[in-house]
Amino acid sequence: MTLSSTASLPAARTAEVSRNTAETRITVKLNLDGAGQASLSTGIGFFDHMLDQIARHGLIDLDIHAVGDLHIDGHHTVEDVGITLGQAVAQAVGDKKGLRRYGHAYVPLDEALSRVVIDFSGRPGLVMNVPFKSGMIGTFDSQLAYEFFQGFVNHAFVTLHIDNLKGENAHHQAETVFKAFARALRMALEIDPRAANVIPSTKGSL
Repeated sequence: MTLSSTASLPAARTAEVSRNTAETRITVKLNLDGAGQASLSTGIGFFDHMLDQIARHGLIDLDIHAVGDLHIDGHHTVEDVGITLGQAVAQAVGDKKGLRRYGHAYVPLDEALSRVVIDFSGRPGLVMNVPFKSGMIGTFDSQLAYEFFQGFVNHAFVTLHIDNLKGENAHHQAETVFKAFARALRMALEIDPRAANVIPSTKGSL
């Protein structure tokens, strides 16, 4: 018996998206089934550090390059990276057949502990409770974490719940949030071998 050399392989879950406005120029390339490799340049050091957590702990190969109006502040850059990343993830998952769909994670870092739960529901929604202990983390305005995740959910079409349960150091708080997001994302994006060709919804679409 000869095995066919044309046996079907899983489609590559990759995407490349660019966003160019009067405020920012952003390119995002990703591979959802990567090894956690990252090439990141946003002009905001701590933000690059957080995006690296998404790549490494989400096992997503991630290439993000952004040039924004940082002479004003980081708002447009961080928000637009969230938007562009969300668009890239939505493009890469396609019709969502076989997705586990739901993901969750608890991540600690010293005194800080965060929980993130995600649903690739097709309905954008963000609930975020993170009482940052400092307004600035390096040159990163901690308020912009919300703007990043809001941009992401609106364009990835996911429901996202983020809770920082404990924390006294803003760096630790943020890092646990981004790591937990990455781990939850990784779980939700996994292909379920028991339902590899099924859209995970009783409606038949997401």
